Formats: sequence, C-alpha cells, structure tokens
Amino acid sequence: MRMRGMAAVAALAVLLPASAATAAPDSAPGWWAQKVARQALAAGDGWAATGAGTTGGAAADATHVFVVHDRDELAAALAGAEPKIVYVAGTIDGLAGPDGPLTCADLADPGYTLESYLAAYDPAVWGRATDPSGPIEQARVRSVATQRARTELRVGPNTTVLGLSGATLRHLTLMIDTAPNVIVRNLAFEDAADCFPRWRPTDGAEGNWNSEYDLVSVRRSTNVWVDHNTFSDGDNPDSTQPVYFGRPWQVHDGALDITHTSDLVTVSANVFTHHDKTMLIGSSDTVGPDVGKLRVTLRHNVFDGVGQRAPRVRFGQVDVYNNTFRVREPYDYSVGLGIQSAVYLENNFFDLGDGIPADRVLKDWKGTAVTELGSWVRTGTGLGGPVSLLAAYNGAHDPDFGPDAGWTPELRAYKPAPAAVVPLLTLLSGAGRLLP
Repeated sequence: MRMRGMAAVAALAVLLPASAATAAPDSAPGWWAQKVARQALAAGDGWAATGAGTTGGAAADATHVFVVHDRDELAAALAGAEPKIVYVAGTIDGLAGPDGPLTCADLADPGYTLESYLAAYDPAVWGRATDPSGPIEQARVRSVATQRARTELRVGPNTTVLGLSGATLRHLTLMIDTAPNVIVRNLAFEDAADCFPRWRPTDGAEGNWNSEYDLVSVRRSTNVWVDHNTFSDGDNPDSTQPVYFGRPWQVHDGALDITHTSDLVTVSANVFTHHDKTMLIGSSDTVGPDVGKLRVTLRHNVFDGVGQRAPRVRFGQVDVYNNTFRVREPYDYSVGLGIQSAVYLENNFFDLGDGIPADRVLKDWKGTAVTELGSWVRTGTGLGGPVSLLAAYNGAHDPDFGPDAGWTPELRAYKPAPAAVVPLLTLLSGAGRLLP
C-alpha cells in the first residue's frame, strides 16, 4: 500500500546532496518534502496567481537549499534575494539561548521593569489625556528593540519556507517585508508574545494595551502564498494574562497580518486557533497608497475560537470562500468591513456557539457593502441551514451594508463547494496535513 502525507516523510527519507543539506539523517528532507518544496502556486489559485504567479524558491540551485534547526541558522538561510528553499526541522524557539531559555527580564533595558512602568503610568498618577512618555517609556522602547532584534526574522524574496514533520516556530515573527514571491507552508507558529506591551490611555474610551509582533507579517510585498500552517498562542493565550489599569494586558498582536501596500496574496488551508486579533488586511484608514492593493484570497481555512479579525479589511478586494468558522466566546466578530473594503463572502460555514447570534459575524469599521452568498450557519448541535449574514446584520444594526461589493472573483482554482460540506473539506487544513 502506498503511504501518503507526513508518515511518508519518515518512512521514505531521501537525503539531499551534501552541498544542499546540513541536517542529520533523521531530519533530512525525504521525497515528500523535496517534491512539495518545488511546488509553485497553481494557476488561477487566488490573487497570488496573478501575473507571473508565485513560485517561491522552486528554482533554487543546490547551494541555496537549507535545513535549519535553530534561530541563527534560520535567520541566515532566509536572507538574500536568490531563489532558495528553507526546510525547518523540529522546534525553533526565538528565545532559546546558549544557557537556557531567555526571559522577558533578560531582554529588558536596565531602565525598565513592569512594576516601575505600572507605577509611573497608572491613570491615577499619569492621567488619561496623553500617552506615556519620559525615561521609563523610552526604556520600554529600547526593550522592544532588543526583543525585535532577537525574534523578528526577515524573509528575502524568492523564498520557500517549508516545515518538515512536526516543525514549529515559537516566539518568532516571520517578517515578509519588501519581499516578493514568497511561499510559507506546513509550519506551526506559536506565541509571538510581546514582553513589553505599550499602555495607551487614549486608545478608546478606557485605554488599551498595545502589543507588537505578528506570527507572520506581510508588508510591502506581492505574490505571497501562505498554505497549510497552524497559527496559535500556544500555551500562553491572552485569556490567561492579568488585567492592569482595568484593561487586559494583551501580549499578542496578529496571527497573519497583510498590510502596508501588500498585494496579491493567497491564504489557503491554514488553521487559526485560540487567538484574538487574527488577520488584519490594511493597517490604516488613510486613503493613499493602499488603494487598489491589498488583494487577498482566503480559501479552505479554519478559524477556530478566534476573537476577531477573521479578517478585518481595509481597501482590498478580498475573496473569502469555503472557510470554516468555529465561533465561541470570548468573541467580538469574524469579518470586519473597513473603509473602502470590497469583501466577497461565498459558501462559508459558520458554527456559532450557544447564544451567539448571526448578526455578530459582520462588523462595521467604516465599510459600506459586502457580497455574501451561500452561508451556512449552525447553532449548537443542530445541522444548521442557509442563513443570510448580511440580512441578519442589517436587521439588527444601522446603517445597513449594501449587498454588492462591486466585483466578482475570477481567480479560483477550486469551484466553491456548498457551504454545508466545507467542514469536511477543511479536515486536512493546518500544519502536518499537507499531502504531496
């Protein structure tokens, strides 16, 4: 019987030439990984198939194929503009040091402690009219820079990053910035926690803690394909964090954010689980360079227990079809319609927890319209049925969203299946489920 999937990686391992691999035999890429690493995005598969398409490092020569096992090897392998394939073996922890795990205290500037920060900027002392400034805030900023230098790794253009069996990136951010033609597949991303969140009393009526670092950040880049990965907060969810100044001390930012004029991105067959601010497409309401960009396709993803931004969209034409949403409290919304957004929702499955009404799925962030077709909604343990999320929203909120986003997707390598069967289609989504 022919073995498929991740089991075949271990059973049918075929070593790369010595010049192409640095791995021990038990972590060297087998036939499966070598085949997948050379795959380009299929023609027509979402916005990232536009133009020359997305090939990543498919054309890499033997000297630009790497197997990496730690943070420094990964940072070195990702650099440069030549076509390259970077295999990730095992767990790479951005806070692993030569003498053991680094802590937030190890990264802190001498002028910063959380205790001193809380004492200085307590609203009872500092007030709520202005954001923190002065020596302790400056020390916090220096601490952020130290953490960024350690945990934020820049991906060069023309790169494929592929996780081998069980590969995990923890306490790291993959920064795809000014880097066209990048593919990221089969990785578990966990817990890019900010050690030094910023208190902003002017953010909202009650103030908020703001954090840095996404698990993956796409900025100023085109033709990017993110496929079959799992994104989570690991064993450090925001729900377990303390409350300071009456607001949750939120240490995580986005799971996968696509911002700063990025364009032509396909996000397929990923799992986003137990995270709050999941996916931001467009970071500012300023009408300017983002207009006409931020075109993204989301297909066959699972959004499981995420609080919001699945996605939140500004400006972009965003195609969201055949995704599974498992919605549980704490929950704000799933799809945020921002300024000049043009979201096309087709044949998505929504499993709403008890007490969560369908009118909460959409949220108004200065948006005006959405195309929504074929949604299936299940509440509780029932089978569910067709529900118009647009009608549910408009029946409970003012002003109404219009029913036409103003465009129709054409780049679809897969015909949208009926929403009722989408949970079956997404069973193979996420890291470790990528078939050759």
